[in-house]
Amino acid sequence: MPENNEEIKKFIKEHSSLFWYIKEDAKEKISIEFLVETILSYGNGNDVKKLFQLISVERAAQIFYMQISRKRTNYRPRTLHFFKLYFDRHVQGNTN
Repeated sequence: MPENNEEIKKFIKEHSSLFWYIKEDAKEKISIEFLVETILSYGNGNDVKKLFQLISVERAAQIFYMQISRKRTNYRPRTLHFFKLYFDRHVQGNTN
């Protein structure tokens, strides 16, 4: 699956306000990792659901666990805790 296929580009465009600090022409080129971090941090339940439909919950979990394994993370403690619990429960063969 191409990382930024047309559906993902459309999703980014629909959530353009979350990326207010990125130039308009650069938004559709953001990485999947950055998209996951932004939607998990600032999106609502429907945004997260759509993200999981686009890239799969397993891929989102893989990216999330890779991001939180670093020394520094941008996730707030409550968000971090919630998605650890969520992915631990909903992802087969947990990537943690």
